[in-house]
Amino acid sequence: QVQLVESGGGLVQPGGSLRLSCAASRSIFSVATMNWYRQAPGQQRDLVGSSFTDGGTDYAHSVEGRFTISRDNAKNTVYLQMNSLKPEDTAVYYCSGKGSVYPTGPFEYWGQGTQVTVSP
Repeated sequence: QVQLVESGGGLVQPGGSLRLSCAASRSIFSVATMNWYRQAPGQQRDLVGSSFTDGGTDYAHSVEGRFTISRDNAKNTVYLQMNSLKPEDTAVYYCSGKGSVYPTGPFEYWGQGTQVTVSP
């Protein structure tokens, strides 16, 4: 089992920045796509962006150009840098690691979430 622990959430004014971290209890980055999701109150959980094992990234249209995902494989940590934050970015942010390993098969691990609030 792998634990993912998010940190870095908080209250920030519109236009501000935050960096979220997601630390894994052991290395899965070489075999896992690392994803960031968010869920606002009363809303479904939406994919914010992904970091793939080949180094590529992909982002939701709503955050493209403002958010950046990066990895530090040595620290088993993935980051979500969020700039130019808007009130509509307010949500609980979750990271997940998803992949497949022989012979155990597919896996998906989730963190507990961290609250981000964007408000004047």
